[in-house]
Amino acid sequence: MKTTITLSIVILNLVLCNLWITASAFPAMDTKIPTDPKAMKKRYESWLKRHGRHYRNKEEWEVRFDIYQSNVQFIEFHNSRNHSYKLTDNKFADLTNEEFKNTHLGFLPRLRAQTNFTYHKHGELPKSVDWRKKSVVTHVKDQGRCGSCWAFSAVAAVEGIHKIKTGKLVSLSEQQLIDCDTKRGNKGCEGGDMYIAFNYIKKHGGLATAKEYPLTGTNGNCNKAKAKNNAVTISGYKNVPARNEKMLKAAVAHQPVSVATDAAGYAFQFYSKGVFSGSCGKDLNHAMTIVGYGEENGEKYWIVKNSWANDWGESGYVRMKRDTKHKEGTCGIAMDPTYPVKH
Repeated sequence: MKTTITLSIVILNLVLCNLWITASAFPAMDTKIPTDPKAMKKRYESWLKRHGRHYRNKEEWEVRFDIYQSNVQFIEFHNSRNHSYKLTDNKFADLTNEEFKNTHLGFLPRLRAQTNFTYHKHGELPKSVDWRKKSVVTHVKDQGRCGSCWAFSAVAAVEGIHKIKTGKLVSLSEQQLIDCDTKRGNKGCEGGDMYIAFNYIKKHGGLATAKEYPLTGTNGNCNKAKAKNNAVTISGYKNVPARNEKMLKAAVAHQPVSVATDAAGYAFQFYSKGVFSGSCGKDLNHAMTIVGYGEENGEKYWIVKNSWANDWGESGYVRMKRDTKHKEGTCGIAMDPTYPVKH
């Protein structure tokens, strides 16, 4: 009973914080934003059914409903403005932003040695690139409530260069990195960095397939027997010159690239479609993989593969504004790019 009361107080504090933050985000909210209690309850019940959400008791139902309402108000207010992207009440809509940040990010930046960039002399680059259309990208995966985005980002980049070099697209094991790459600074579901993952893959002699070493989405003991079955190898990794979107474009024109971003804001949590241009900071906390770039109606963008399953964003992807006036790029996307090398 005491535990239940304590948990309720914690969740209530999160709700109040969430309500305060969302309210401060739109102090002059339009009257057009739907606030009818019956309509909101009906929308919530439909959302619960759509996402198969079940709660332990009526109290938690009410708490989550309050969170959902405040999030929907933020979403509807944003969508009423003339932004280049839209938000939606996706599967994260019953989470406070604090809960979301604690469970779905996971990039931990580390100091790394500088490397020679291999694409300085790139010649004329194509106007657009989409590695998905060249069968270089596997399906969108799901890190779940495990801060292992770094593993998914690294694996997607390795899958890409392996396909480019060999002609074979192989889905590789993020779980092996989560369980086994733990001695040089990576911490499984508590976060990590892609370059450490690349180093592990090189020194270990490769990485097993996702079928051989399947995903559990939790920290586990390293299964050394499964980890021995290396399916794909790399020769090392390279850094893209930081704060240089031209060089980042050159790298992406040749292969998928691992990047880190600031994905902790409400807008990224509820992103639905369009070219994401903020709001966000430059505090790198989430890893993804750029798999292309393009332009739409004069708006340049990066095509970025996320690891929150295909029911987030544009079927699991986000298009992020490219060539901004800030050298760091949108949400810091140009601050810390890296890519695997395969000879």
